Amino acid sequence: MRAFFLELIMAVMIVGFLPVMTMRSVYAETPPPLEETAAHTITNDPFEPVNRSIFDVNDFLDRLLLRPLAELDRALLPPEIRDRIVGILRNMREPVVLTNNLLQGEFDRAGITAERFAINTTLGVGGMFDWANEWELYQQKGDFGQTLYVWGVDSGPYLVLPLFGPSNVRDAVGVGVDTLMSPWPYAVRTGGTSTYDTFEIVNFGMGGITKREQNIDVIDALRSGSLDFYAQMRSAYNQHRNHELGVEGMLVSPVMIP
Repeated sequence: MRAFFLELIMAVMIVGFLPVMTMRSVYAETPPPLEETAAHTITNDPFEPVNRSIFDVNDFLDRLLLRPLAELDRALLPPEIRDRIVGILRNMREPVVLTNNLLQGEFDRAGITAERFAINTTLGVGGMFDWANEWELYQQKGDFGQTLYVWGVDSGPYLVLPLFGPSNVRDAVGVGVDTLMSPWPYAVRTGGTSTYDTFEIVNFGMGGITKREQNIDVIDALRSGSLDFYAQMRSAYNQHRNHELGVEGMLVSPVMIP
């Protein structure tokens, strides 16, 4: 178990600080022009060259694999089945939301989240049916990046994470901590290594494909309607995230970013 924790912590550190280390090396060799530095400061994207490289790789993998799988998912599964899968994945995340609600001191929201999880896990058959929503117990928001924001931690520079996509230093750390909070990997480990590996592949794969299927049309519109797809996705992420955090004066992005 200790090795598992260390692996996750190291992964978060690598993901969060690799762009920083890389850009230090690049800048040491060739200092960027002053106007370029000013532009990066305005967009909170001082590591833009590295971020763009990672974005290009992510986009290539998306076109090659993820989008076709999402289209196949949409073609083969009727909306009713896709909704059941979304419900299960959402319900599995409720313990993480609950923990972050508590860490933020949002005890009313934590109570709603706990009730939702109890109702939908039992009456809703593992989350396939959202009975709690019918009783006006609506889904709450909560992740560790949000918790750090409530605690006053600055977002840090904008980052593009391999596979995960748009983020920032604060939210990159949040992703790792949320992974540690989830009870499901610990539960399936009791079934042995093969059970754990199967769960991780299915959980990560289905989560990614499901989110991509939900965003096929919106991302296609962003791609076709922008001269700079990277800048458009950066703007969409920042608007969406600021709306989630309750930052005023920002537009709401339609993109459903995890």
